[in-house]
Amino acid sequence: MSLAVYAPLSGDLAALGKVPDPVFAAQLVGPGLAVEPFSGTGPVDVVAPAAGAVVKLHPHAFVIQTAGGIGVLVHVGIDTVRLKGSGFRTHVVEGDRVEVGQTVITFDPAAVRAHGLSAICPVVVLDGPPGSAQPPAVTGPIQAGALMFNWAAS
Repeated sequence: MSLAVYAPLSGDLAALGKVPDPVFAAQLVGPGLAVEPFSGTGPVDVVAPAAGAVVKLHPHAFVIQTAGGIGVLVHVGIDTVRLKGSGFRTHVVEGDRVEVGQTVITFDPAAVRAHGLSAICPVVVLDGPPGSAQPPAVTGPIQAGALMFNWAAS
């Protein structure tokens, strides 16, 4: 089984090792990549990186389960749970089916950074083996909706 995962927002691609959270950096949650939102852009829509059902939704994170049963987590910023939803707006509810590119959350990266938190957004395949996400040849800036990485079950 394989899965194409698309960028949930525009920004600079980063390896999970660059995420300032040891759980994500060590790929303990799963393999993937992260996107550092561009500065000075105002509120940003975070869109579904894969089609499926929203099985978990918080103002700062969501999980989509694909038709094949693969879970994809998007975590909006690091330690942003401490903001208790302030500055985040959800556009779906748990149980909704979403398509790639559909808006799930809107947030303001500058507001997150103003609280001294990182706005980087890890995107991971839950419970996949470390190193199993294969990024495309593209590095650096990525646009929302562009291929972020491919994942294949081993």
